[in-house]
Amino acid sequence: MTFNQIIQSEKPVLVDFFAEWCGPCKMMAPVLKEVKDIIGDAGRIVKIDVDKNPQVADEFKIQGVPTLILFKNGKAVWRQSGAMPKNKLLEIINQYS
Repeated sequence: MTFNQIIQSEKPVLVDFFAEWCGPCKMMAPVLKEVKDIIGDAGRIVKIDVDKNPQVADEFKIQGVPTLILFKNGKAVWRQSGAMPKNKLLEIINQYS
């Protein structure tokens, strides 16, 4: 399945653009796992390594990592750079569910 197929979902798809060398990205990993455990099948979380997928990073103009983008039906409905707390992420996902 391609990236563009994944983000075409009617359910919200949270994409975490990250890099292996990024400290804040490492801090986000357990937060994203908790969010996924809470939302279950109501949404999807996808991690994109910007170093391994530069064309996708370029397409979405990723300047810094982590950058989180929430997609719904193929459209970016929300975007933020930097680490975020679990409750804020849940609030945003629920808003678009």
